[in-house]
Amino acid sequence: MHERFANAYDPFVIPYMIGFVFVIAYLIVALCYVVKSLPMSDKKKMVKHLFSYKIFITVKDIFADCLLHVKIWKKNKMLGYMHASIAFGWFMLIVVGHIEIFFYAPHRVNLPYYPIFFRYFMMETETTVGGSVFFFLMDFFLLMVLSGVALAMIKRIRRRLFGMKRTTRLKWNDQLGMYALWSIFPLRFLAESFTSHISGGSFLTRGFGMIFDWFNQFLNNDALIRPTWWAYSIALMVFFLTLPWSRFTHILSEALLIYMRNAGIRETNRNNGYASVEIYSCSRCGLCLDPCQMVAAASLLQMASVEFTRNLRWGRKADALEAASYCLMCNRCVQACPVGVNSVQLKLNLKGASVGYRYPHRYDYVEAEAARPLTTTSAWADILLGGTGTEEIGGKETALEAAGREATPEVVYFAGCMSHLTPRIEQAMKRIFSAAGVRYTFLDEDGGICCGRPLMLAGDTAGAEQLVAKNTEAILKTGAGTLVCSCPICYKIFKDTYKLEGVRVLHHAEYLLQLLEDGRITVRKSAETGVYHDPCELGRHSGVYQQPRDVLYRVLNLHTTPYDGKDALCCGHSIAAEGMPYKKRRMIAKDALRKMMEKPVDVLVTACPSCKRAFAEVGTASVKDIAEIVCEQLVWPRTTAHLQK
Repeated sequence: MHERFANAYDPFVIPYMIGFVFVIAYLIVALCYVVKSLPMSDKKKMVKHLFSYKIFITVKDIFADCLLHVKIWKKNKMLGYMHASIAFGWFMLIVVGHIEIFFYAPHRVNLPYYPIFFRYFMMETETTVGGSVFFFLMDFFLLMVLSGVALAMIKRIRRRLFGMKRTTRLKWNDQLGMYALWSIFPLRFLAESFTSHISGGSFLTRGFGMIFDWFNQFLNNDALIRPTWWAYSIALMVFFLTLPWSRFTHILSEALLIYMRNAGIRETNRNNGYASVEIYSCSRCGLCLDPCQMVAAASLLQMASVEFTRNLRWGRKADALEAASYCLMCNRCVQACPVGVNSVQLKLNLKGASVGYRYPHRYDYVEAEAARPLTTTSAWADILLGGTGTEEIGGKETALEAAGREATPEVVYFAGCMSHLTPRIEQAMKRIFSAAGVRYTFLDEDGGICCGRPLMLAGDTAGAEQLVAKNTEAILKTGAGTLVCSCPICYKIFKDTYKLEGVRVLHHAEYLLQLLEDGRITVRKSAETGVYHDPCELGRHSGVYQQPRDVLYRVLNLHTTPYDGKDALCCGHSIAAEGMPYKKRRMIAKDALRKMMEKPVDVLVTACPSCKRAFAEVGTASVKDIAEIVCEQLVWPRTTAHLQK
């Protein structure tokens, strides 16, 4: 045995052991809380996943996302390296340190602090020099971590060098944890360098140990050995003790989140264990701030998702609920999150679980009999346009009755609330149906029917279920095989939430492409140039990107923008953001329109009535729906030429 002390102990290990025991205890208690709060079905999923072949996929995902930070690499290589060098480098220091113990001091495996302070307790001998590859690896990974820490320090001062316009504001607890983390590895470097002439080292610690020795008239390496090891141990203790209350909790919770997600567990309510793990997995890295248009265009930093999760974590429910009421729920933040925290769903859960929270619009008419006059409230009209949105329907056949008496149609057409406020869209669809010779039922022609999305966004599950049941009955009663929606919100709800067996749900952009490919309508290509805006609900939420473009390629000269596809901008007029002032909505819409129209084109085309209205109100650019563009370029067959006008 070539240990410096026969008992392999020094008092400086005490701070580290205090922090280590605390973290282990915290992990056990937190895991018990999470598992206890899960329903039995989710507990079974966790156990089943552990013994499934899919566990290997989970291990791969944890390695890629928690250690290598592959998702951040894809967004920004410098940020990716910064995160990976610290996480992966630290992990490898622990792994190689434990391997060293097995090789040179297997009788000390039972001491949890021994791999951490191995360079202090072991002397360099012929045996240890024979394994100099370990010296090299330890120095290599230490240098990797130090480079990551240096980049993290620079990022706090010059974040634009890392492609970030904004970063999170750190509270005292986050700052304490951050400074402790920044101190750990420089102190380890100094401690191992001062000790390298006794315990050995490689290119980094041995090299700097010799440099320090050259300045021996100013520095006494032997005198500095124990103080630096004490400082290293204390820094570890401080970091561990602040871990549960700082942003760095994500180090512990990310792996569990990936495991639970891969096991098939999802959010069900705000107090669900999965939701708690998501909240604590937010590292507040700030990568979601620049994509958030509330922050970028409307200066609403306090409403950003990082602030929302922070407020949830610290029990500031009122502040979290306010942030949820402002959120556009466009999913740009979720898409940017390297951990995949679904902050949008967390906000929905909070709204639904909040006693006394009321969405400003009601849909009690679903309880009424069909023959009774209906009073409907258009949420968009009230929130987005500032009008009353109230429409009395009485003394004539309702839409539900009309759907019930129609002869079996080919298509059920559902325009949606906002399409009624932008009537050119539904008028264009009527003309296209006529040109194609399609027999259809216009389900909400008289208004009064909502898909239920406003109540779902508000968390009013019971009200939404009533609407879904009524609408399902009406749609199935028509006997039609296809439901066509002009509103992307309605489209997503009908497709994902309703159980319309035997009914195919299409957005009108998809349906237009089908008509064109089947030869049921013919169009000419105009000389106009245009750009296409992907609506949030149709694009990021539903994955419909290419079909609208395939239609537009046939009718105009379509140009690309940096904001196509998954990078599309929100129009700012989301019905989810019922708390956002109209002025802020206009700021978001104006900023988005400016960015998309940087290159001069004749028209901006979208596939959402809400987006069309939002952009048309804040600029002079021509804004049209895809149905309008197709209708304008229709080549009418002779048999239906009389229907053109």
